[in-house]
Amino acid sequence: MTREERYAFTWLPDRYCITRLPRGQRFDAAVLDTAAWYSLTRTDEELSVIAPSDIDFPSGQRQEGWRCLKMLGPLDFSLIGVMASVTTTLAEAGISVLTVSTYDTDYILVRDHQSESARQALLGAGHEVTRA
Repeated sequence: MTREERYAFTWLPDRYCITRLPRGQRFDAAVLDTAAWYSLTRTDEELSVIAPSDIDFPSGQRQEGWRCLKMLGPLDFSLIGVMASVTTTLAEAGISVLTVSTYDTDYILVRDHQSESARQALLGAGHEVTRA
């Protein structure tokens, strides 16, 4: 995979929040039922939840103000350097990212105030960016 590869992205419509809950913290998972997209990651130290900002959790550290780009897929597991090429483009534009991968595709979260710069950087690199 080279940086000349072109990908298609779409912005998910919600604004997102990243919440860190203490490991073992319980919450009613039904609060996530209305979300079109969310991510849960558990480690030995924490439970991280990325979900629409309007979903409230009983406790935890919150980082508000994220937008999410969905890379249109599915992407083949044999592809090499997909995220490297895209995140390099964004890094060169001074944009910090958080990435999440699923079985079918990848998601890139950027700070809301950098979303237009991210869109412009991706378009400038020849990628397609649309709204959901």
